[in-house]
Amino acid sequence: MMTTTLADAPDGAITVGSPAIVARNLMKRFGDVVAVDDLSFEVRPGRVTGFLGPNGAGKSTTMRMVVGLVAPTSGTATVLGLPYGSLAEPARAVGAVLETQSFDPRRSGRNHLRVIAAAAALDPARVDAVLELVDMTGAADRKAGTYSLGMRQRLALAAALLGDPAVLILDEPANGLDPQGIRWLRGFLRTFAAQGRAVLVSSHLLAEMAQLADDVVVIGRGRAIRQGRVDEVIGGRSVRVASASADALAGALAAAGLHADPIDATHLRVRDADPTQIGAVAFDAGIAVTELAIEEASLEDAFIALTNGDRSPSGPRNDA
Repeated sequence: MMTTTLADAPDGAITVGSPAIVARNLMKRFGDVVAVDDLSFEVRPGRVTGFLGPNGAGKSTTMRMVVGLVAPTSGTATVLGLPYGSLAEPARAVGAVLETQSFDPRRSGRNHLRVIAAAAALDPARVDAVLELVDMTGAADRKAGTYSLGMRQRLALAAALLGDPAVLILDEPANGLDPQGIRWLRGFLRTFAAQGRAVLVSSHLLAEMAQLADDVVVIGRGRAIRQGRVDEVIGGRSVRVASASADALAGALAAAGLHADPIDATHLRVRDADPTQIGAVAFDAGIAVTELAIEEASLEDAFIALTNGDRSPSGPRNDA
């Protein structure tokens, strides 16, 4: 079973509460294309951090810089207090799944993991342990060429867990998983983080990320747009109100200390207020209201508002 905590991490003088991953002013150019631009963020132990952005925003490039697969043009990234390349036993410090995994289709899942464990000088007993963790024991002796996409994702996660790492970095790990598999992954990652470990995960499944992540980092065109706790980024609920005198109502609400954003000619959205409060303002001002509806905020709404439909130029690889 997983027992490592950041305090036990094999590399670096990490103490409880210190960031597990620190990116400072990361920049990466591919020719004339700036894939990542002055990006800074932290990933803390005991928490799942969602890494969000439109296709081509620079998420995959950033993750690859964190684990030393891509050299930054400038800036720094550390894992457990050290650059990835300076970790004495990187497989025991961080596990990563960053792209579609390649398997020898003739080799069983179990033997695939045995090869990886041997190459990294890891305890071969970990093979059976991680197969059980990802619920692949029953399929372990089947040839990898017969695996579904979801099973290949689980096998890739098993490989990342072989070193019993303190940090997981996962790029779109839910791809290919059915709803039951996504639910299993959510529970697994939350349990992993609850042990004092750290998770950085990217995903386009925003409703799922709202349930999974504690914190989010939202980027666009390689730059940080917003980061913080999920509830901070989502914001509170709002009220949708309709009136033929929307402009006059907005003025009355402003006089009462409430900010109303126009939706269209007859509709307003009022944040951090309740329908009773808005109705009272409208009544006192003699303004007829034809609709009052509570709108619960969502991570998807916040993401669309923050990125504003942004589609970023990508480098020579398809960077999600």
